[in-house]
Amino acid sequence: MTALLPSTAALLALVAGSAVAAPSTLASVRANGALRCGVVSSPEDWTKTDLHGQLAPLSIEMCKAVSVTALGAQAHATIVSYRTELEAETALARNKVDVVMGVTPEATSMWHFAIAFGAPYFYDAQGLLLRRESQAKTLADLGTTTICMIDGTDTQRVIQARAEGTSVRLDPFQEEGEMDDAVSAGRCGGMTAMLSHLYQLKAGYPGFAKATILPETYSLSPVAPAVRQGDAQWQMIVDWTIYALIQAEASNVTAANIAVQGNGGSDPVIQRLVGYDWATSRALGLQAHDWAAQVIAVVGNYGEIYDRTLGEKSAVKMPRGLNRLWLQGGLIHPLPVQ
Repeated sequence: MTALLPSTAALLALVAGSAVAAPSTLASVRANGALRCGVVSSPEDWTKTDLHGQLAPLSIEMCKAVSVTALGAQAHATIVSYRTELEAETALARNKVDVVMGVTPEATSMWHFAIAFGAPYFYDAQGLLLRRESQAKTLADLGTTTICMIDGTDTQRVIQARAEGTSVRLDPFQEEGEMDDAVSAGRCGGMTAMLSHLYQLKAGYPGFAKATILPETYSLSPVAPAVRQGDAQWQMIVDWTIYALIQAEASNVTAANIAVQGNGGSDPVIQRLVGYDWATSRALGLQAHDWAAQVIAVVGNYGEIYDRTLGEKSAVKMPRGLNRLWLQGGLIHPLPVQ
């Protein structure tokens, strides 16, 4: 057996001691009696880095879901709003919140803030809105149309690359409100931004009701939760809460019918959602075998959440698109709840 050098042994003892001393996030949440959940609540004007539309309503529902997993059906979540992803990730790193919802996974953020990103619950993409009704399908169909974007952003760089070889004209703006006005007034024939912003603009900005959003997209931007590194159990709880919501939609388990699912019948997937099979709760360190059923009863399944925050039952009416289930050709999929 190889002996450890004194310095190595001391280092390992220090690491082990730190691991024992630091309480788990789940233990802290239970001790506080509430989940502290950060969300990114976009200001009226974009920043140069946070280009998503207003996703806070969707993120708040995810906060509620995680709080129920951790604390039960009567759980309380304290929602803390941040103007930018940078502010939210800084707060998470400083233990001001237990989890952040609505951030874009990036290796640089993982390294800088010592955080980890979880299961994506929304996929945004850079798209293109035209001021008027149009039969155009691609950027190349637009001829010499002038397209506006925010200057100095990845959005600008992406559209510049995609517009090479076309006759499209590009006009950068420093400020989002000014650009919206320019499109509305006809100075720009259209604008490029994240789809979440474009659909919210189409729904709420005067004169954009008949705008066309092209089916073509130019970049993909997942939105996910973030937790501090070093707490595998907490990350599993956050991730499998999201997976349970997605699987519930795929299995047609809803807030309305979860109470009559019994032991899940003969379907092993539903059995795990209702808690008849308790292996997942044990793996996550949860006392309630029916944790997923409690979550679904409070917030519904993923589709129900999407519909009331961004989809057909909301003011935005953003199509599911990339956020359809994998069974329907979308990107939203769970890992097995088991």
